[in-house]
Amino acid sequence: MKIMIAGDYQEMSSIAANIIAEEIKKKPDLVLGLATGSTPLGTYRELVRMYKEGKLDFSRVITFNLDEYYGLSPTDPRSYHYYMYTNFFNHVNIKPENIHIPDGMAKDVEEECRRYDEQIQKAGGIDLQLLGIGVNGHIGFNEPGDELLTNTHLTNLAPDTIKANARFFESIDEVPRKAITVGLGTIMKARKIILLASGREKAKIMAELLDEDAVSTKVPASFLLLHRDVTVLMDKEAANIYLKKKDGCCGTVGV
Repeated sequence: MKIMIAGDYQEMSSIAANIIAEEIKKKPDLVLGLATGSTPLGTYRELVRMYKEGKLDFSRVITFNLDEYYGLSPTDPRSYHYYMYTNFFNHVNIKPENIHIPDGMAKDVEEECRRYDEQIQKAGGIDLQLLGIGVNGHIGFNEPGDELLTNTHLTNLAPDTIKANARFFESIDEVPRKAITVGLGTIMKARKIILLASGREKAKIMAELLDEDAVSTKVPASFLLLHRDVTVLMDKEAANIYLKKKDGCCGTVGV
């Protein structure tokens, strides 16, 4: 696991975008796993800038999003469909047929989950997976529990997740209680992973994650410790507690 600490959010976003850009240049038909939420927004802005400056081509890139709220239509401004098109897809030359996001309005959820996994397999699996992390250690919407499912599935959102995501809704009562999420098994099969963390609210979970020497279903992100190619990229606020414990060194890479 490679740990990188950026000076601020913008620097973190630029580094993440540069890593993704280099992978696309090496493999123009890269299969890219994408995350949502506030953390990757800066990364998407940087990728859009690179495209508009003629430095990056998305015409052969294939994308798979990690998750979608269950019960929200693609046109709902709070859906991840809407988020991805508004913040990224509408601004680059990615082909519509190469974009994949779980259908939060699927009548047959089990069939939708099976179909989504088949699409990922047909594409050859995820080459590069971009991840955020929840305050409770979730990745995608794989929430802490007694067990973690490997494949795409419908999940109940944890109270911590509902509370954290309430800022995107008018009230906490409007936050969906369920979501379709790619499973941990699929995430772990990605050939390369970038985990982003920003802000002081993520400092506690990042310190817990990076100090661990064991994996636990109670901290889903801890399974990343078993992956062969993970880059953890944080801004200084998210790295605050970790840096204090490590005295600003020991296993970190300053950037």
